[in-house]
Amino acid sequence: MQLETVRFSRKDSAQFFRTLNKRVNTYFKEKNIKKTGNWKLHFKTIVMFSLFLAPYFLVLSLNLPTWAQILMTIVMGVGMAGVGMNVMHDANHGSYSDKKWVNKLMGSSMYLLAGNVYNWQVQHNVLHHTYTNIQDHDEDLDAGRVLRFSKHAQWKRHHKFQHWYSIFLYGLLTFNWSITTDFKQMYRYTKRKLSFGKFPKPALNWTILGVTKALYFTVWIVLPIVIVDIPWWHVLIGFFIMHYVAGLILSVVFQLAHIGEDAQTPLPDETGNMKNTWAIHQLFTTINFGTTNRLVNWFTGGLNHQVEHHIFPHISHIHYTKIAKIVKETAKEFNLPYNEYKTTRKAIISHFKHLKELGKEPVLQY
Repeated sequence: MQLETVRFSRKDSAQFFRTLNKRVNTYFKEKNIKKTGNWKLHFKTIVMFSLFLAPYFLVLSLNLPTWAQILMTIVMGVGMAGVGMNVMHDANHGSYSDKKWVNKLMGSSMYLLAGNVYNWQVQHNVLHHTYTNIQDHDEDLDAGRVLRFSKHAQWKRHHKFQHWYSIFLYGLLTFNWSITTDFKQMYRYTKRKLSFGKFPKPALNWTILGVTKALYFTVWIVLPIVIVDIPWWHVLIGFFIMHYVAGLILSVVFQLAHIGEDAQTPLPDETGNMKNTWAIHQLFTTINFGTTNRLVNWFTGGLNHQVEHHIFPHISHIHYTKIAKIVKETAKEFNLPYNEYKTTRKAIISHFKHLKELGKEPVLQY
């Protein structure tokens, strides 16, 4: 795999990560529990898939009025986001189960969300988790010319209004996956020979992409029109609503974790070296939010515990509330940051204030 030239420091005289890792491992050993998912995650899997798929079958089997069909598509969008955050995410990190075939099976739920496993693992596991918040390396910072997520990104006049219009674009996330994003990513990643694990054969990758896309649109668009005889424009509107709801939820959760006033966007020096070690870098670039809210913890799949997730992506999110205390205390002990907003509301306010600040025309330095 050909990676970027960014290199993280190996100098951590205080040995923060070694100390933290030892303490977390001790926690699991003393509790005699696995780092992967358990019955709590399995129960959530049933709930999220039910929210996602049950309304679809109700629409196919019942002659529902238009308002009820719209309501079903909204519920499907909520379930779609829930499957992504709770099932697909853990599985493609290898933390859903200690059995590889189970992780692969659950990770394949990505295809039901209109995405592609290969693309997601490269973009998320490799680029985002390795180069978190580093401009031109972490693709989560790249929103083209439409949005400016970093002070290092090029500024455009329309960015002055991004704190107003960004929320409307966030809902297009998964819709774009289904139409264009996967094809563009597949081209870039295979050309650069990027992969999470062994590099697959490009021909096989493209075949999987083509077949899964064809099946996806058959299930979500063709079947409702052919089987139930729902007007085609009703189906397309419902398809868009489902994706918009899911995309809005996923985008907001992702943005709150990295694009906020307290999250830094450091750059490497001219030789490609970063100031901090990889683990310490994660503390400076991630934000927790609403961690005492049980509903937020449960529904977001622990993505509100972004600090814990980025340092320990191989640990299932169901354990984050327990190990958070260890991470927080260790960070404080080593005089390192632990970015956290007590409520989701405060994180949202911070995010849009930060977008407004990034939208201002940069002052030229002479």
